[in-house]
Amino acid sequence: MSDPVVRPVEDRDFGAIQAIYAEAVLNGSASFELEPPTVEEMRGRQARLSERGYPYLVAELDARVAGFCYAGSFRGRPAYRRTVENSVYVAREFQRRGVGRALLDRLIRECESRGFRQMIAVIGGQRNAASVRLHERVGFERVGVLRDVGWKFDAWQDVTLMQKRLGAAESPIVR
Repeated sequence: MSDPVVRPVEDRDFGAIQAIYAEAVLNGSASFELEPPTVEEMRGRQARLSERGYPYLVAELDARVAGFCYAGSFRGRPAYRRTVENSVYVAREFQRRGVGRALLDRLIRECESRGFRQMIAVIGGQRNAASVRLHERVGFERVGVLRDVGWKFDAWQDVTLMQKRLGAAESPIVR
């Protein structure tokens, strides 16, 4: 079994990215979207993130896009500009093969190299224990649970908040 290869997203990846995300929207609680966005919408979202200096990555395994991840703004106000929120999605058939870990490890390094200081994981739903474990394995700490904040699948869904310091988070930012 080979290891996932993580690389920056390319235009040819968006069909696979949209399919992975659509499955997560329709069958999972990681995303609180109710309708899957189109390929063009996914492409536009990535372009807006990249324009603002955020990384967007894919993992390939067995010559296929097996997952994707990105970082984006945690909140819109300027004081949060060095804190990012991460998103990681792995195709169902590639889960438990190291794809999520490879993506998250690389995303953390990319964010550190760009001067970000904190990474927040906002993990939707009570059925996402695997995502919580993944984040714990790379050094995230649980910092809270927001109870019953999303309505999906005819039930209230919780959100688990996790946080990781990036790089030399204690040093002051000069920028």
